[in-house]
Amino acid sequence: MKKTFFLLIFLLISLQQSGAWGFFAHKRINRLAVFSLPPEMIGFFKANIQFITENAVNPDRRRYAVIGEAEKHFIDADAFGDSAVYKLPRHWQQAVETFTEDSLRKYGIGPWNAYRVKLQLTEAFRAKNKAAILRIAADLGHYIADINVPLHTTKNYNGQLTDQVGIHAFWESRIPELLSDDYDLFIGKAEYLPQPQLTAWQAVIYAHEALDSVLRFEKELTRKFPSHKKYSYEDRGGISTRVYSKEFTKAYHDMLDGQVERHMKRSIKMIADFWYTAWIDAGQPDLDGMTQPVPELPEENPSQKAIKTREHES
Repeated sequence: MKKTFFLLIFLLISLQQSGAWGFFAHKRINRLAVFSLPPEMIGFFKANIQFITENAVNPDRRRYAVIGEAEKHFIDADAFGDSAVYKLPRHWQQAVETFTEDSLRKYGIGPWNAYRVKLQLTEAFRAKNKAAILRIAADLGHYIADINVPLHTTKNYNGQLTDQVGIHAFWESRIPELLSDDYDLFIGKAEYLPQPQLTAWQAVIYAHEALDSVLRFEKELTRKFPSHKKYSYEDRGGISTRVYSKEFTKAYHDMLDGQVERHMKRSIKMIADFWYTAWIDAGQPDLDGMTQPVPELPEENPSQKAIKTREHES
């Protein structure tokens, strides 16, 4: 029994460290996106803000249990060659014809998936299916936040190719947990996106262009920082866990000059814009009378793996 308990704690800690942005940041990003919605939407979303917040991490909970889930969180753009992030087909069917679906799934389908989920949300709004709206909106927030993370655009996703293992959770979990309380994450009003699939790709491009700084600055700081001060140990669920020290985290954060804050802010803005765009495209359904919070919902059918071609074409 004791072994089982500690194994569950270990798996929970590992899961929180492995997902983009970490549980803390994903929840905060989804929550803050609600406050940018227009009056016609905000009543419904605020009434269910706890659901939107807590279920922001559902895709990470599924990624090791559901076949076809993991590739939705990233795209290894550099696996397709130099400057591929600017050249890859923006529409799913064209991408499949160029590279085959197996190749695309191997290296991640993040931006294509974000657009697919946006289409699902549009249909949920059109049907005024309250449970589906909330579940899909929470998932969409997660996927959009993921494609705004630099390390989700490269094969070197955890610094394993540059002797920087651990940088993944460092950038997107450790920094927000320690320092995001001081961020200005106000983003203004949600805006309609005429071509949301291209907006998803702009997020990937912006994130990928930041990748060099993410890796290079950590290398430079490691060379300058006393080795015994780079890491420290903290209690996580009763387990002493090695983490990047607060001093090293603050120094790295300062070198990045607000980079993590900018990417969190872009994630929040894009999520609000996608939710709003889905609602507009659904015909602006009246959400009045749907403000009563709903109970926890079951996950979508794990067998729903394939991306439907028709859903990816605008």
